[in-house]
Amino acid sequence: MFYFFFKNVVLVPLLRWVFRPKVEGLGHLPENGAAIIAGNHLSFSDHFLMPVMVRRRIRFLGKMEYFTGRGLKGKLTAAFFRGIGAIPVDRSGKEAAQAAVDTALGVLGGGGLLGIYPEGTRSHDGRLYKGKVGVAAMALQAGVPVIPCAMIGTFEAQPTGRLLPRVVPITIRFGEPLDFSRYAGMHDQRAVLRAVTDEIMYAIWKLSEQEYVDVYAAEAKAALRSVDGPARPTPTAAPGRRSADVGQSAAA
Repeated sequence: MFYFFFKNVVLVPLLRWVFRPKVEGLGHLPENGAAIIAGNHLSFSDHFLMPVMVRRRIRFLGKMEYFTGRGLKGKLTAAFFRGIGAIPVDRSGKEAAQAAVDTALGVLGGGGLLGIYPEGTRSHDGRLYKGKVGVAAMALQAGVPVIPCAMIGTFEAQPTGRLLPRVVPITIRFGEPLDFSRYAGMHDQRAVLRAVTDEIMYAIWKLSEQEYVDVYAAEAKAALRSVDGPARPTPTAAPGRRSADVGQSAAA
């Protein structure tokens, strides 16, 4: 009840009036049935802007910190994410994370839409980083399509550390659904998961036209925090190798 009231009465009118986001490819989203929406993650605003443009409810995986903050801001943030049905992800260990994965698979098993940011964290510099294989594991286990999504302009609107977003042009671009049914039953094969994830990231990269860096975003952030860390990661032309190439060798 809170979700539909907050979305349709508060968020939709407000965000459409303030940002006037442009939406492309909305027809690629299924009117019913389960699917994963996998997008780039540039800003805290992504949590608001993309879901309000989609008629169906999207359940997102959210880091545990969103649910455990202190003070007024922390409590309001936690209340919001609980209200929209976000799924907390404890990134402290495999067992904790598995509980969130099981909940996410339950959403898909019930025919719902699941939103995932494969990079695992917000981009600190506006570039697209290597995707984690969790999105592939969920897609293969649930047997559902993956719809790539690109948020364009949200980094300029609200980069990490900025409290209130700027009003800049925003585009939300959905791509054609990706079908991985050819890998059914192979969700426990690491090479397959890597190949599928790379194909998803390639589709996001094509939609977003971001500069791509073939390292994990969390590692890049850690390097920046380290005084003796390595130099800024070198961009590559595109995400990894396509699953059409890698999958053949993985299945051999």
